Amino acid sequence: MSTHATASSGVQVCSLKRDTPQSIPANSPYTVIRFPFGAAESTDRFAMHQVEQPDGYVVTSWDTDDRSGLIWPSTAGWGTLYAMIQWEAGGYDELRDQFVRDPLGLTPSPNDTTATEHRPPSPGMQCWTKQWGLFVDPAVPLALRATHDDTVARKIVLAEFKLVIHEAA
Repeated sequence: MSTHATASSGVQVCSLKRDTPQSIPANSPYTVIRFPFGAAESTDRFAMHQVEQPDGYVVTSWDTDDRSGLIWPSTAGWGTLYAMIQWEAGGYDELRDQFVRDPLGLTPSPNDTTATEHRPPSPGMQCWTKQWGLFVDPAVPLALRATHDDTVARKIVLAEFKLVIHEAA
């Protein structure tokens, strides 16, 4: 059985939500934000975020395996990525996030980043949203990554990552 939908529907959506904390190390390189499979508020009708991935790899622990942060587009087309990240309070001077094509080196063109933002902290809770458009390909997984410059590890307490694909005619 294929892990990708084959019927044309015009618009295909994958919507992921993480509502358990993920620790991001101090002054670390960008870290893939990981998402559970089959979570109550997640939607994956087109099989873009599956335990068994299109290349045959099987994720056994979503909370520790960076592969659980991948969305594999179900079809080629124009994609719009959306993200929401909420950080715990901390001694940040800068919070950083980005979308990335192939963050784990699974294709000949790994770590193709886009929509990278470096942000000063806001007063109160650190809540950010972003969106970005790009062409997507089923052979190239996408991820949301983040990091910070605090001197201790900090937690992302809530995150969402979404892909909407408008199929090419």
